[in-house]
Amino acid sequence: MGPVLVAAEIYLIRHGETVWSLLGRHTGRTDLPLTPTGEIQARRAGVQLRGLEFSQVLTSPLQRARRTCELAGLGAVARVVPDLGEWDYGSYEGLTRAQIQLERPRWDVFQDGCPEGESVGQLQARVDRLRDVLRRAGGRIALFSHGHFLRAFAVRWLDAPLPLARHLALDAGALSVLAFEHDDNVTPLVQLWNSRLADP
Repeated sequence: MGPVLVAAEIYLIRHGETVWSLLGRHTGRTDLPLTPTGEIQARRAGVQLRGLEFSQVLTSPLQRARRTCELAGLGAVARVVPDLGEWDYGSYEGLTRAQIQLERPRWDVFQDGCPEGESVGQLQARVDRLRDVLRRAGGRIALFSHGHFLRAFAVRWLDAPLPLARHLALDAGALSVLAFEHDDNVTPLVQLWNSRLADP
């Protein structure tokens, strides 16, 4: 008899605040540092993770996610995974939703994707590829990544249509947890969503 596979439990940690996230500007490939507030948020995420042991710690290559991972206390064991990078916003990079909707009033990234960037199908393929690898790997896994990517990941974890991600709020520095019902490796669920320590 082979080893018993432990059902996957995925901890999603959105990076702390950056100048652009504070202003609501779409930040895909632009590699911005955390603000001082973002560094505080990252340390608070580490408090929520304290005492947990992870079979894998994975981070986006972008510095805002890597720094969040470091300040949360897991940088020494983290592995950079390019698939954890944020949505490529293409020609919408750096724009706010309001600016984009001046030209496309009904635009929504989860429904429409981004011109000269990633389409919904391309982003979903990237999310699904990582999801499938992590489901097979099992164990408790931490992912340090970005708002739109993690919202999409959560929805696809549930095998739901990606546009449903528009209904999930995810704050800077927030922690969420995905798992399976009774560790059955069959029924995916959300155990915790958008958890942050309160401001002092």
